[in-house]
Amino acid sequence: MYLGIDLGTSAVKAVLTDENSTVVAEASEPLAISRPRPLWSEQNAPDFWTAVCAVLDRFKRDQGAALAKVQGIGLSGQMHGAVLLDEADAPVRPVILWNDGRSGSECAALARDFPHLPELTGVVAMPGFTGPKLLWLKTHEPEIFARVRTVLLPKDYLRLKLTGVKATEMSDAAGTWWLDEARRTWSDAALAATGVTVAHMPALLEGNALSGTLLPELAARWGMGKVHVAGGAGDAAAGAIGLGAISDGDAFLSLGTSGQLFVATNSYRPAPSTLIHAFAHAVPGTWLQMAAMLNGASPLAWGANLMGTDPQTLVDEAQAQFTAPAHEIFLPYLSGERTPHNNPDAKGVFFGMTGDTSRARLGQAILEGVAYSFADAQAAVLAAGTTITEAGVIGGGAKSGFWMQILSNVLDIPLIRYVGADKGPAFGAARLARLAVTGEAPADVCVRPDILDVTTPQPALVEAYRPKIAQFRRLYAALKTEFSAG
Repeated sequence: MYLGIDLGTSAVKAVLTDENSTVVAEASEPLAISRPRPLWSEQNAPDFWTAVCAVLDRFKRDQGAALAKVQGIGLSGQMHGAVLLDEADAPVRPVILWNDGRSGSECAALARDFPHLPELTGVVAMPGFTGPKLLWLKTHEPEIFARVRTVLLPKDYLRLKLTGVKATEMSDAAGTWWLDEARRTWSDAALAATGVTVAHMPALLEGNALSGTLLPELAARWGMGKVHVAGGAGDAAAGAIGLGAISDGDAFLSLGTSGQLFVATNSYRPAPSTLIHAFAHAVPGTWLQMAAMLNGASPLAWGANLMGTDPQTLVDEAQAQFTAPAHEIFLPYLSGERTPHNNPDAKGVFFGMTGDTSRARLGQAILEGVAYSFADAQAAVLAAGTTITEAGVIGGGAKSGFWMQILSNVLDIPLIRYVGADKGPAFGAARLARLAVTGEAPADVCVRPDILDVTTPQPALVEAYRPKIAQFRRLYAALKTEFSAG
C-alpha cells in the first residue's frame, strides 16, 4: 500500500493506493486562507500539519488495516509558498502563498538588475515565486528576515514533521526561482540576488528518490511500520505523474483553485519572454513547460457564493439556458494573473451586462472567462515553440462535462478525462511513493489511467468563440492601466 498526501490551498487531500495503483480510500481536511492586506495571501504552517494529522487519524479509524500495510508516503503540495523557520525549526511568520502579489516591485528590481537569470531559472521573476518573497521580507520585515535559518516549501514542511528531514525535490524547487533548471541544482547567483544562500536551502533530490522514514512515534500513532517517504512533487508535476504525462509532448490542463496548462519535455526549453515556466519535472531527465494561471476553478466558487447558490447549481443553470457564447464577458483575475500577464494588480470584471442578464448567464460568463484565460495560456505555449493537439484534464473543475465542452470549443482541441483523475496530485504522490520504494522505472508505473470520456470541439461553436476570445483580450488591454490606478 502507498499513501499520497497533497497539501492544497483549500484542503489537504490524501489517498491510499494498493500495489496496482488502485485507490482504496481517500480523505480530506479543509484549510483557511488569510488576506490581511490587499495583494496578500497567507496560511499558517502549523495548520498544514494539523490537517494532515486529522486526515491520518481518520484513516487510522476507518482504514486501519490498509494504513498498517503502507510502505511508502509521497508528498505533493501547492508550490512557491515560503515557509520560514528559525534556528529551532519554528515558523517565524505566516506562510506567504503562491497567489500573494506583494513583491511586485522586488520582481521589477530583479528584472532590471539580473536580466540574465530567467534563462537559468526558467522564467522571469514573478510575485508568486519564493525568491522575490524573501527579497520583500528583507526590505519590509528585516527583523523577521534576520531570524530565518531555513526556507521550506509547504509540502516540505510536512516532510520535516513526518521525518525530521529538511529536503525538497526538483519540481517544487523549480518554482522558487532559485533552481538552475538545466543542471538541477541550487543557483548561487539566483539565491544571492534575493538575499539568501544555499545554507538556507533544504537538500535537493529527485521526486522518485527516498528522503527519509516516518518517525517512530508517528508510526506508532497511526499503527504503521517502517514507512519510507519519497521526494514527491509540486502539485502540477504530481498531477502529471498521476496522468502519466512524463514523455515529450504529453499535455494536460488542471482546473483546481489555480489553473495550469502543462506539457512534458525531454529537455530544458526556456522561453522567458512568453512567461511560460520551463521547470524541472518530478522524475529524472525530464522537464516541463507550463502556463500558470492564478484563477482556475476558484472564480466559480466565488461567483456561486456571491449569487447565493452553490457551484454545481450555477453550472446546471448555465447549461440549461446555453445556446451560444454569452454576451457577458468575465475577466477572472480575482487573484491577479501570472501567465500571460504577470500582473498581480489585475482584477475580476463583469462586462456587457444588460437588463436581461441573469444569474445563469453570469455563471456561463464565469465558465467562459476561465476558458478564455486558458486560450491565452495556449497562445503562450505556442509562442514558446510547443503545439498541443490534445490534453488530459484534472482538478475539481474537470467534474463538469459542460465546462469541458466550453474549454474544448475555446481551445479547439480534444480534452480527455481519465478514471480517477479527480484524485489529482495526491494520486501522483502515491505513485512517486511506489517508485521510491520499489525502484521501478517511471515509465512502468506512470502510465495513463483508463479513459473516462473524450470531449471534442464542436466546429460551429469553435468559430463562435473566436471573436469572444479576441474581445476578452481587448478588454484586458483596455483596463490594464486601470487595475493599478487604485
